[in-house]
Amino acid sequence: MVPHLVTALTGPINELEQRILESLPATERWFRLEWMEHTPPFYTAVDVRNAGFKLAPVETDLFPTGFATLTDRMLPLAVQAAMAAIEKICPEAKNLLLVPGPDTGEPTFGPNLARLIEIFTQAGLNVRLGSIDPAPAGTIQLPDGTVLRVDPLIRQRGRVGVKDFDPCTILLNHDLAGGVPASLQSLHEQYLLPPLHAGWTVRRRSRHFHAYEEVAKKFAKLLGMDPWLLNPMVAAVGSVDPGSRAGLETLQAQSDALLQKVRRKYKEYGIAEKAFVVVRLDHGHGDGGGVAVRDVKDLGDGVARLAGAGAPVDLIVQEGVSTIERIDDAPAEPVVMMIDRYVVGGGYRLHPGRSGDEPLHGPGARTVPLAFAESGTLPRLGERPGASAPNRFYMYGVVARLAMLAAAYELEATDPDAENYE
Repeated sequence: MVPHLVTALTGPINELEQRILESLPATERWFRLEWMEHTPPFYTAVDVRNAGFKLAPVETDLFPTGFATLTDRMLPLAVQAAMAAIEKICPEAKNLLLVPGPDTGEPTFGPNLARLIEIFTQAGLNVRLGSIDPAPAGTIQLPDGTVLRVDPLIRQRGRVGVKDFDPCTILLNHDLAGGVPASLQSLHEQYLLPPLHAGWTVRRRSRHFHAYEEVAKKFAKLLGMDPWLLNPMVAAVGSVDPGSRAGLETLQAQSDALLQKVRRKYKEYGIAEKAFVVVRLDHGHGDGGGVAVRDVKDLGDGVARLAGAGAPVDLIVQEGVSTIERIDDAPAEPVVMMIDRYVVGGGYRLHPGRSGDEPLHGPGARTVPLAFAESGTLPRLGERPGASAPNRFYMYGVVARLAMLAAAYELEATDPDAENYE
C-alpha cells in the first residue's frame, strides 16, 4: 500500500504547478528538441525538494540504486524505456553484464539488482552479474529467499565478461568513486554504459549544478518565470582544509556570500523562513547529503566530519531547500527514477530522525513507493492545482528531467573523446 503523503498537495507551489501544466505542450516540445541535440544518460535518479515556494533538484545520480522502489505497476514503463535505450545504442544486443557496486549492507542492495535484472530480461536481454569488487562476488540472498549469483569479472583479449558469458553490453551500477579498474579501461569492442567519465573519478557537483543553472534559465524563459524557483544556487569552494584556520575562513566567506543571496530572494518573495545552505563534497557520496548551516559561525564541527582524517577536500556550498512533504510524520523527498529520457517511477526517501531542512540520506533513512504508483503517471489537465497527485508528480518529473538534461550537458563537456573536452 502506498503511504499517505500529508503535504504534497498543498502550499504556494500550486502556482508553479499551474504554470507548468498550462505550458505542457510547449514543455514537451522543448524537451523533444533538446533530446535531438543532446544524449540523455542511460539511467538517472534525481532527488527533488518541494519547499512550498520553490521546487529544485538537490542531487543527480548517474548510477542509481533505487530500482527496488519501483512497484509492479511501474514495471511496464521501465521495460519499455529500457527497450528504447538499448535499441538506440545497440539494436542487436543479446547479452548484458550488470556490474554492481560494493555491498554496503543496505537492505535495498540485492532487491535493486534483482529489479534491474527483471527489467532488462523483459527487455529481451540475457543478464548476468559480474563484480569488479572482491566483496560482492559469490551470492546475494534476497528477502524472499531468492539467491543472485555474482561472478568475478574476467578480462580476455580486450573484452570483459564472466565465465561462459560474453556480453556485448556492460551496464555499470557502480559509481567508480574509488577509481576506474584496469579491467574496464579501453573496452573498444563492447558498449559500456554509462561511460567511465560519468563516475565520481571525473564528475563534480559544481560542474553539474552549473549546467543545471543553464538549463533552468532556458526553461524558465520558455515559461516566463524566475529560474530561481527551480534552481538551487551553488558556489564552488575548491580544495579546502576545514581543519585549518585559513580553510575555515574561506568556507565561511563562501557560505556567507551565498546566504546573503538566498536571503535577498526570500525578501523578494516575502518568505518568512530562515535561509540556510548545505556544505557538500564536490564529488562522491561520502558526505551523507552534506551539512546544513544557518549561521557561518557554526561551520566548524559539522564540516570537520566531511574532511574525515583532516586532509583537504573539494567542497561546494549549495542553497538549502527544505521539504514540506511528510510521510508518517517524517520529512520526505521524491526520488524520481528515469531510464533514457523517460520517467519510470520512483520513491520517497524519508527520515524520522531529521527535520525538513536537513539532508535525508544516512542511517535511519528508508524509501517507499511514490504515491502516483497507484493513480497513474499522466497529468490530469483541467483539475485545479494542488488537487491531483498525478499533476504534482508530473511537475516533479519535469524538474527531474531538467536535471537529467543538465547531466547530459555535463557528460558532453567531460567526454575525453569530444572536441569540447574540458
